[in-house]
Amino acid sequence: MAKEKDSGEKVVASNRKAFYDYHIEEKLEAGIVLKGTEVKSLRAGLVNLKESYASVDQRGEVILHNCHISPYSHGNIMNHDPLRPRKLLLHRKEISRLLGQTQQKGLTLVPLRLYFNPRGQAKLELALAKGKKQHDRREAIKGREAGREVERAMKSERRGDQGRK
Repeated sequence: MAKEKDSGEKVVASNRKAFYDYHIEEKLEAGIVLKGTEVKSLRAGLVNLKESYASVDQRGEVILHNCHISPYSHGNIMNHDPLRPRKLLLHRKEISRLLGQTQQKGLTLVPLRLYFNPRGQAKLELALAKGKKQHDRREAIKGREAGREVERAMKSERRGDQGRK
């Protein structure tokens, strides 16, 4: 599940469903406030971003909701709550801009991937996204299938050309 990137980032989890459900308008990086057992679970790859989202609360803090980080296997009774809301770390200007765009344009804050940067800090890639309608999703599927058909046709054509030479 975890894989190394050439930039030194260790991707722990990615939210592939977000690209299917949303039009991604803008991406940004945020730090995340974690407890010790949560960091250990992240390093083990025990995290799920599928149903998670972020919001800006009344105090001007960005909070990540529904991100499931499994309890640490060697933890004790003081282990963390798997679905607790987690604070995200952003600059004040970024937070105020996000607040304006989520309220006025109706955009959603969706996590795309969770990774460790080269310094070992847990980071979350957030996206400002607009939800896709059902017909948009169907069009995306049709386009993908058409692309696969073209690739198959080209591949079979190349095989046919190689046999003749």
